[in-house]
Amino acid sequence: MRRPRPSAALRVPLLARLRVGRKLMLLVLLPVTGMMAFTAFGAVSQWHDAQTLRDFRTATELSFRTTALTDALARERIAAVKARLRPGPATLKERTGAQHATDGALRAALLDTADWTGPLDVPGRLDARSRQLRALRLQTGTGSLTAPQLADQYDTIEHDLLELAATLESGRPTRASGQAADAHIALLNAIEAAERERTELAVLFAAPDAPHPIATDRWSALEKALLDDFGQTAPAGLKGRLYVVLLQHPGLVVRKTRETLADPHAKRNAWPTYDSWLTASTRRIEALRVIQHRAAAELGSDATRDLDAARARGTRDLSVSLSVLAAVTVLALALRLSITRPLSEVSAGARALSEGDLSYDIRYAGRDELGAVADTFRELRVTTGRLAAEINAMSAAIDDNRLGHRADVAAFEGTWARLLGGMNGTMASFAAAHGRRDKAEQELASVFHLSLDLLCIAGLDGYFKRVNPAFERTLGHSAEALLGRPWLEFVHSEDRAHTRAALDRLAKGVELGEFENRFLRDDGTERWLQWSAYPVTAEGLIYAAARDVTESRRAAREQAALRRVATLVARGVPPHEVFSEVADQVGKVLSSGSAAVLRYGAGGTATVVGSGRSPAVEAETAAAAEVARTARPARVGRSVGAPIVLDDRLWGAVVAAVAGTEPLPPGIESRLADFTELVATALANADSRDQLTASRARVVAAGDASRRRIERDLHDGVQQRIVSLQLDLRTAQSMLDEQPEELAEQLEHIAKGLDDAFTDLLQVARGIHPAILSKGGLGPALRALARRSAVPVELDLRLPPGRLPEQTEVAVYYVTSESFTNAAKHARASFVRVTARAVDDVLEVTIADDGAGGADPGHGSGLIGLVDRVEAIGGKLRVDSPPGEGTTLTVRLPLPRTES
Repeated sequence: MRRPRPSAALRVPLLARLRVGRKLMLLVLLPVTGMMAFTAFGAVSQWHDAQTLRDFRTATELSFRTTALTDALARERIAAVKARLRPGPATLKERTGAQHATDGALRAALLDTADWTGPLDVPGRLDARSRQLRALRLQTGTGSLTAPQLADQYDTIEHDLLELAATLESGRPTRASGQAADAHIALLNAIEAAERERTELAVLFAAPDAPHPIATDRWSALEKALLDDFGQTAPAGLKGRLYVVLLQHPGLVVRKTRETLADPHAKRNAWPTYDSWLTASTRRIEALRVIQHRAAAELGSDATRDLDAARARGTRDLSVSLSVLAAVTVLALALRLSITRPLSEVSAGARALSEGDLSYDIRYAGRDELGAVADTFRELRVTTGRLAAEINAMSAAIDDNRLGHRADVAAFEGTWARLLGGMNGTMASFAAAHGRRDKAEQELASVFHLSLDLLCIAGLDGYFKRVNPAFERTLGHSAEALLGRPWLEFVHSEDRAHTRAALDRLAKGVELGEFENRFLRDDGTERWLQWSAYPVTAEGLIYAAARDVTESRRAAREQAALRRVATLVARGVPPHEVFSEVADQVGKVLSSGSAAVLRYGAGGTATVVGSGRSPAVEAETAAAAEVARTARPARVGRSVGAPIVLDDRLWGAVVAAVAGTEPLPPGIESRLADFTELVATALANADSRDQLTASRARVVAAGDASRRRIERDLHDGVQQRIVSLQLDLRTAQSMLDEQPEELAEQLEHIAKGLDDAFTDLLQVARGIHPAILSKGGLGPALRALARRSAVPVELDLRLPPGRLPEQTEVAVYYVTSESFTNAAKHARASFVRVTARAVDDVLEVTIADDGAGGADPGHGSGLIGLVDRVEAIGGKLRVDSPPGEGTTLTVRLPLPRTES
């Protein structure tokens, strides 16, 4: 039975709207909150005071370390000045000991400042003074500073350290500690004034006869003022000790010395000595330092005492506050226990119900509000138990794949009925989706297994999770082998580094496209795979697809190799270079252990004319013998060969063999045939070029022989007849005693005409084939050409000893002669330079002018004949003639090799 709810129209007082627990909590929390606020405020105030005092005590401790450093630095200052004034082993040893003491004090100060967190940069200032001190010591060691300069440098460092100590003690958290700090700082500054006075007077007394512009009373006045300040703030005991020190013997000596120096009529011999002054002032300063240490102890005691007092006050206030808070808490707990115990039981039951624990039973049965709540929760537990049973039955049906199960909605009402109705609808939708998913999985499995591409699912742990049959067919490994080993073990060793880098990118969620690497088949061969991969980092998986691009890469490599060989063939390189390149490219393309180009000779012998990679003589010999026998491509074991056919006859073969146990790839014979066709083309081109060169050589040789024959016929025939006619004419002139004037002139005219005709004929004969070239050789012939040239010529001839081949000398002579003619008639040059050198069995002749340039052998000029003549004997002629920059002809002709 449900209890009836109160009517909404019933007016409820304001306080009645609050539950008993809330009223009780309000009653307790108001005074407790006030007490806690008061306690917190007092604790914050006490904490702040204690923190201030603690910071001041830490600062005074750092100040004491700094004070110890100033004491050590003052001793180092006077020791350095003494060593500068009177250098010697004793003073230098004293200075070294003082420096060590200063370094120890500096390290101790820096160590104590390691945990310093105040606003003042104490470590930085100490480090700066340390660097400044090291620089000063270096200058001291070099002796570049005088004693006053040395003292001034130390004074600067000492002043900075005293300022640091004064700053650290300037906190003044209480009046007593403030007075103690003032007294300590005043005495420190008074001691520093006495130290400076001791240093200056030590310099003065070390050389009393030297001029010293020193105001001897300034430090005593400063010391007196500072000691007066100390007397105003120091305790009575310290003031009494100060008066005793000032009236002791060292103090009286210092006072007398000051009075003597202040007296303008005092004589120099009344001054104290250097040693007596140092002894008296040192003892006086040491006595003042004792008082300074007591003042520091007083300051430390005051700081510690103030901190202890603040802590005691804080502890006392906190104890009182906690006592009051404890009393209020005990009272609140006593009231709460009588009211909240049943509330706790109901709350625990509600919590157990919310967590799904239906075994918890609420035993409270009061008639108040908590009793009503307990009854309601008991009814709710029963209903929840029935609902949980229906849900468990639904879950069991799903686990058992009984997707037709439905919950009993009629046994519930309200929200529970709607909830179970929704679950029934969800069950129906799940059944429909499950059917569609099964169908999709079947279709996906079909695509996965039937795909010709390599599909796989890999884990970021480095193992395949699933592979399709195409994977097994391509790599030759079983699915168990592929899934049982890290997949990097199947990758070629040279590709593992960049494959790991790609895996790292996939692990970071980066997609991968068109990534290529090599995988090893079970037979040891390699396959090139091109990958596309998509990572799912949340699941630790990689979905990837690959294509086998081995054949396409092999075809591309083959075409590139064929293009390289074809380029050599087109350029007309010598056949032996083509043979070597073919063997090398065949070895690379076929990935064979060796490759060679062979030429067959008489009796079936085979000669290697080009080889690449390591030799495999037995395998290659077997393939070569089979090709020689059949004149067709042949495969023998792990070797293969293809014939080279030239003019319908078997010229040779290209053979290749693989190392190890790797079989030959299919179709290798047809791929070798592409290379053999290029070799045949290269041989045919070489033969054509040889025939053309021989034909040119024969034409040039015939032309030269014709010129020599014409020159010989002219010399032996026409020239001799003209000379005979000249002699007959001169004889006829001498036989006439009396010659008519007209006849004499006519005869003289005929004689001169014969002389001119002889000269012209002689020049023609020399142009056809110069006699000096035949008699003297190339050098004298070129010098004769230079003398007859219309343009000035400079010769630089470094020809080999002895005569050169006749064809070489004739070719160089005619090229030079034609160049001189062109320089004078066409280029309008003012200068020609001829250089001839024999280097590495090659004669190189360079003819350069400074004419108009623009000569082009391709436009029908006379240079074409020169090119033919040079190339006919195996040489090369190059023309460089940019317009306006002159013309340069370079001739390179082969020379016969000399026997060593």
